[in-house]
Amino acid sequence: MKAVLGIDTSCYTTSAALVSVSGRLIASSRRLLTVEDGERGLMQSQGLFQHVRNLPEMIDDVMSKAQDAQIAAVCASTRPRPAEDSYMPVFKAGESQARAAAALLRVPFYPASHQEGHVRAAMVGAGIESAMPFLALHLSGGTTEILLSDHGKLTLLGGSLDLHAGQLVDRTGVYMHLPFPAGPALEKLAQSGIAHAPAKGLLGVSIKGVDCNMSGAENKIVKWLEAGEMSHEEIAVEVFDFLCRTIERMIENACEQTGARQALLAGGVASSTLLRDMLIKRAKKRRLDCRLCFARPELSGDNAVGVALMGAQMLRQAKKRDENAEQISD
Repeated sequence: MKAVLGIDTSCYTTSAALVSVSGRLIASSRRLLTVEDGERGLMQSQGLFQHVRNLPEMIDDVMSKAQDAQIAAVCASTRPRPAEDSYMPVFKAGESQARAAAALLRVPFYPASHQEGHVRAAMVGAGIESAMPFLALHLSGGTTEILLSDHGKLTLLGGSLDLHAGQLVDRTGVYMHLPFPAGPALEKLAQSGIAHAPAKGLLGVSIKGVDCNMSGAENKIVKWLEAGEMSHEEIAVEVFDFLCRTIERMIENACEQTGARQALLAGGVASSTLLRDMLIKRAKKRRLDCRLCFARPELSGDNAVGVALMGAQMLRQAKKRDENAEQISD
């Protein structure tokens, strides 16, 4: 069985995946990077070192699940976004090992971007109509952006001008001494809080077009914690409510701007069950003229599945070009 190996080395996750040349998922493996207690993240050098250490085990894991796989191509994320000035050192760890593997195996190497991989993986089983334009929201610790996907081409529409959604969640968690990344623990607190009282909308949403600001929310959260007048559960509820209202407004404004009527939400923040439920309820309440599609939880956070699928597609396209060239020469 011929397969394509995908590798992704993001800010907080090392991952590898194996897909068939036709695009069927065979195996996937990922590992969160380690962040010391009390820290708000990792330096790029720390992340790169952990990726170099993790990758051999991740690749061995996916290969062990497909003993008969013959690698036909290798694809890796080489930059955060599909833009010329997009660069981040952590992606060099995956790119260097992927290029070396492709050279040793004498197979093609294909570069991709982390963001494109996110969107591609999120499309699997999400119910998105890929033949029609759709909004793609990438919500994570390093990105809060909304893009227009039109026949595979991504165009940036807007996003956060300061703090990212995942950063707000993680920083709130650090202030509360929760484990990092703080998403699961903060969500648990919010669920407990909602069981007693709904959100009061105490964090104001700052939106201009499809751009937003979130640093003001962080400042207010810090004041609440210093004052000690609100429980951690109450604050967690307000954080998720703030994210819900901000994201819904961004989608609403992007729909008006582009005419798109479907949206795909991906990224670690979008994998929250609570946030998904809140967004669906709010969209219904506000009669949002846009169908919301969510990535499968296991494909919403950072993973190499989308990168592998992109590699398989590029391999198929290359073979088709070669076949057409042979027919012309004949």
